[in-house]
Amino acid sequence: MKRTLAAALVALPCLALAEPEPADWDVVLDEARGQTVYWNAWGGATNTNDFIAWVSKRVAEEYGVTVEHVKLADAADAVSRVLAEKTAGQDSGGAIDLIWINGENFAAMKENGLLFGPFAEDLPNWQYVDVEGKPVTVDFTVPTEGFESPWATAQVVFMYDSADMDPLPSMQAILDWAKANPGRFTYPQPPDFLGATFLKQALYGVVEDPEVLLAPADRADYAAVTAPLWDYVEALTPHLWRQGRAYPQSGPRQLQLIADDEIDLAISFSPGEASAAIANFQLPDTVRTFVPEGGTIGNASFVAIPYNASAKAGAMVVANFLLSPEAQARALDPDILGYGTVLDMEKLPTKERARFEGIELGIATLSPDDLGPALPEPHPTWMEMIERDWIDRYGVAE
Repeated sequence: MKRTLAAALVALPCLALAEPEPADWDVVLDEARGQTVYWNAWGGATNTNDFIAWVSKRVAEEYGVTVEHVKLADAADAVSRVLAEKTAGQDSGGAIDLIWINGENFAAMKENGLLFGPFAEDLPNWQYVDVEGKPVTVDFTVPTEGFESPWATAQVVFMYDSADMDPLPSMQAILDWAKANPGRFTYPQPPDFLGATFLKQALYGVVEDPEVLLAPADRADYAAVTAPLWDYVEALTPHLWRQGRAYPQSGPRQLQLIADDEIDLAISFSPGEASAAIANFQLPDTVRTFVPEGGTIGNASFVAIPYNASAKAGAMVVANFLLSPEAQARALDPDILGYGTVLDMEKLPTKERARFEGIELGIATLSPDDLGPALPEPHPTWMEMIERDWIDRYGVAE
């Protein structure tokens, strides 16, 4: 999540589809039984790890598939492993069967033929996916084309302690508030994914023409487009927690800073995170969320299967289960995760829809109307270049 392997990857030829055939689901199920799926996924939050453990238990019970969660700090580490195997000529029997991936790393793997597929749109539960209303077929402007399967949606919100402050209507208002309340705001240290997301959200707040962000950065005057961003960050930095001389290393670390009353304001990529954290006694019950006017960046979380995975059938079974109403409703529950669903409620059978109707989203979760429009993720090259520039200008260690 923190960085991309695009610079390290060299152009590789496209690879032919490997067995099993995704559309022949009975064969997939037969082949999957008894397989062990090594799922490389971010391991930085207890509730996420607990959800993956529950998924592992359910697919073992239902399909005879064993899931081993390989906990990552950075999805790029998994990409590096697949690349190393490719370079060594290991085109089968790979160590990684499934990756929680999106954005830069997906773009790099897709471009260089490191992914199995297409498979996602042949999964039985794809029939329930909201392909019109959710960002499930494009990942950071890159068409997924069935090479990764969505399992959650997310949109930027800001968590704030309502006992100490009110919602803020814009990125400029956040800057003004930070100046008036020094030390009470921070964001994770880039190249952490959430920290880089804050920079992209700030860029949306100051850029003259947002459409330029949807094309590769090298097709625009990068310096001119990002100059207002660096002016913004330069003005903000001295007023951050610890005067911008140190940063939290992750999103969960921000929650601890709010709980310890060191800060009042933090960024999140999960509209339900604050409610989930309150339910788990990680945040005070005075925390709420807001979005700036004009919308915030939204995207989906995906899983992908490396081209040389050892357990492709088992990996597809896990991806399909993640799209099931059972798994999606559990992920939506703020007592569990508070992640957005990728499903279209109108496509669900009545019995399955009932799973969702009884879920209380939580006291800190905005309604869909209040959440507002989701802004598209900029092309991955913007994130790569902005991360690099931030590190050159402000890179520090806590």
